[in-house]
Amino acid sequence: MRLSKAFIPTLKETPADAEIPSHQLMIRAGLIRQLAAGIYSDLPFGWKIVRKTMQIVREEMDRIGGQELYMPVMNPIEVWEETGRATGFGDEMFRLKDRKGRSMCLAPTHEEIICDLARTFIRSYRDLPQIWYQFQTKMRDEPRPRSGVLRGRQFIMKDAYSLDVDQEGLDKSYNLHAEAYKRAFDRCGLDYFIVGASSGLMGGTGSQEFMVESPHGEDRVALCGSCDYAANLEVAASRPYPISDPDAPDDSSEPERVSTPDMRTIDEVSGFLKVTPERLIKTLVVMNENGKPAMALLAGDDDLEESKLTTALGGTFRPAHPEEIKELFGCEAGFLGPVNAPKMSVIADNRIKGGRDRITGANEDHYHISGVNIDQHFKPDKWADLRTIKEGEGCPVCKGKLRVSHAIEIGHIFKLGTKYSSAMGANILNPAGRETPIVMGSYGIGIARIIACAIELNHDEDGIIWTKTLTPYDVELIGLNLNKEEICKRADDLYEMLQSDGFNTLYDDRGLRPGFKFKDADLLGIPCHIVISSKSLESGGVEVKTRATGDRSIVKIDELLTVLRGYHE
Repeated sequence: MRLSKAFIPTLKETPADAEIPSHQLMIRAGLIRQLAAGIYSDLPFGWKIVRKTMQIVREEMDRIGGQELYMPVMNPIEVWEETGRATGFGDEMFRLKDRKGRSMCLAPTHEEIICDLARTFIRSYRDLPQIWYQFQTKMRDEPRPRSGVLRGRQFIMKDAYSLDVDQEGLDKSYNLHAEAYKRAFDRCGLDYFIVGASSGLMGGTGSQEFMVESPHGEDRVALCGSCDYAANLEVAASRPYPISDPDAPDDSSEPERVSTPDMRTIDEVSGFLKVTPERLIKTLVVMNENGKPAMALLAGDDDLEESKLTTALGGTFRPAHPEEIKELFGCEAGFLGPVNAPKMSVIADNRIKGGRDRITGANEDHYHISGVNIDQHFKPDKWADLRTIKEGEGCPVCKGKLRVSHAIEIGHIFKLGTKYSSAMGANILNPAGRETPIVMGSYGIGIARIIACAIELNHDEDGIIWTKTLTPYDVELIGLNLNKEEICKRADDLYEMLQSDGFNTLYDDRGLRPGFKFKDADLLGIPCHIVISSKSLESGGVEVKTRATGDRSIVKIDELLTVLRGYHE
């Protein structure tokens, strides 16, 4: 491709609204252009990289027996109503009506559509296992699109679905996908790790995320420096610091009512009463997906991890509104506690188990109570891990310490089980002749996220540094002094030679200054630059530069192809 004919609109300056390197460089190098918040056009240079990335993933999916299909992005809403996700997705799902008034949606994922296909065509265990996958545009109405393509409202996902007879079959399909993902990410040159993760709205019995560590990542993960333990903070466990309770009051004593005027927060109350925040019990009231109130209890110095509470409740929730709290407790949220509280489900974090002489709200404005013994003055209905772990806490697997880091998710795999097949009647006859739901798995890869992560990991102050597998062109030929007829002919001949020998070449044949061309070449990040000019020919050939290292050497033209073949092995 001649740059004089190419549509690669590069920019010298960094766009003001682009905050992270991948976003900045994808715009500056002409990969993408924003149409609206979270909605981007892939320009020719960027689309070449998207197609290369998709082909790598496609080859690894085909290798495990995947069959590619293509499902519609516009779906009738009633299919989603069968599983409850028509409301479960909330405002994140785009909704519309067709001209006949039928309610439709733009699919954020395709589990329901896979189930609809399966219940139509899959009848017997003999039809299984199956692995179906697609590359499809997904639509999600993100409340705060950000970080360029990392959090968009329209994006391309490779989503795959496994259909099996039983859990053993699901385990095999799940492991096949995990290995396929590893090979794909290895081929893309990504330095990734795998963490345990929350299944969230997808549901099921377990999931794992493939992550790339980055200061610009939207996810937070816990990593052990002494073993392989890694987990998203949504599910991460630790050996937390113990709470040192003072000598407990006699079991026959009752909690003492203490005046705490206008003291609503943990810090305010602990400072006023001159105790450490961990001695307080933090009381949070939420409304579950059925509109019923529930209470979550943690140590005062801990923060709630919402995904853990979702798991403990068995469904989604929202914080109770101030007026709902007032109606239930007769007081403000800053004075709540589990002692003599209205009847509701109480879930307590494991760290406060067995706690003595604790302080909680008195369920009365401007009052708390002290001397509270857990299991004596109140009994939780359920114990669970609810807290967000902290930097430096003990690893739950070994004696090491955990560090907390930011990371970008590039892939997520789920064991769905029968959640969707049971709801939608996607059943088969098993070997015993009994009807049973199909056992499912779901597996996603964000194509644009792979590209963004490759840039986050491989760039410098001058621009992108593409890996050999993702680069849109093998080499960039930079012609200087092209106003001289002889140099122009030699450069054109060299371009034809490279193309004929199978090197996908970007040829900068523009009549621009050398400095401008060199800056553009570094910005675009093609791994190998070949400079032909009067000076290089006088030196005996062409100058070959390795973009990643900056190393330069003069190579004779008749030796160039041999050098390039060795470079690309």
